[in-house]
Amino acid sequence: MPTSRQVRLKSRPVGVPQKEHFEIVEAEVPEPRPGEFVVRNRFLSVDPAMRGWVNSAPSYVRPVEIGEVMRAYTVGEVVASRHPRYKEGDKVMGQLGWQDHAVSDGRQIWRKVTETDLPLSLALGVLGLNGVTAYFGLLDVGQPRAGDTVVVSTAAGAVGSAVGQIAKIAGCRTVGITGGAEKVRLCREVFGYDEAIDYKGTKDLSAAVGAACPKGLNVYFDNTSGPITDAVLPHMAIGARVAVCGTASIANWDPIPMGPIMERWFLIRRARMQGLLASDFAHRYDEAFARLAQWVREGSLRYREDILEGIESAPDAIAGLYRGENLGKRLIRLS
Repeated sequence: MPTSRQVRLKSRPVGVPQKEHFEIVEAEVPEPRPGEFVVRNRFLSVDPAMRGWVNSAPSYVRPVEIGEVMRAYTVGEVVASRHPRYKEGDKVMGQLGWQDHAVSDGRQIWRKVTETDLPLSLALGVLGLNGVTAYFGLLDVGQPRAGDTVVVSTAAGAVGSAVGQIAKIAGCRTVGITGGAEKVRLCREVFGYDEAIDYKGTKDLSAAVGAACPKGLNVYFDNTSGPITDAVLPHMAIGARVAVCGTASIANWDPIPMGPIMERWFLIRRARMQGLLASDFAHRYDEAFARLAQWVREGSLRYREDILEGIESAPDAIAGLYRGENLGKRLIRLS
């Protein structure tokens, strides 16, 4: 078997991991044992959640250990197999880490990629974790109804852009919050938002949200937490629903930052807030993938990809995500 380049966690960051927290090493790829197979990764995912995976703050998964291959979702091709369910040539998406090759027994695999008419990279975006998070987070947690106003933070990102478009499919009016003029343009011209607010260029974000939602907002899809959410929640309509997907604006959760206390707004607006993980809906993935793929084929679900070239770009990729460099889903393409 060939050698594999691996990106390993070199030291424990506090907050957003930087380039110096990782190292690239080469390791031999072992021959698969009975019940195992080898995947040659083609694309590696870069996601905001990876910040939490390498920090020591409490999270929903154990932190990546020092010296361990960086945890990441990948998509690639089976190149050797001794597993009855996976054969050479199968395309698979799973949590196989930042590395060229990975050996798996199947437990790390999310699914076989069967949408052969669509780009393989989409299995890490609108047809992957981002897509199913948007799908279930909006439709099951947010429960939008036709005519509702849906507000989305990080509206031009991989999850947020899908949320806004699914909300339009559901007959809703959409308001996106994003950073910078180019991302505002993407929200309006590519992802179809009715309104888009540049939080970086707006002096009074709360007033801007109020102007965009004169009758209040019915659903808020929260990817940020922090000051953006503080500005949004006072504009909830009666019975509003808040889906908490991410906390991208908070660099460090130790100590927990304190902002405005929002319980009063939830009381007087009889609103509710619920967090979500895509894995909560694992038993319904097939439903989501089928509908998302059909929307992509129809052109009602559009996407943008920010593709970095080569595994050498991986160590700085998460930091770049938090610097706001990406326009669309950030991926690393392996040659």
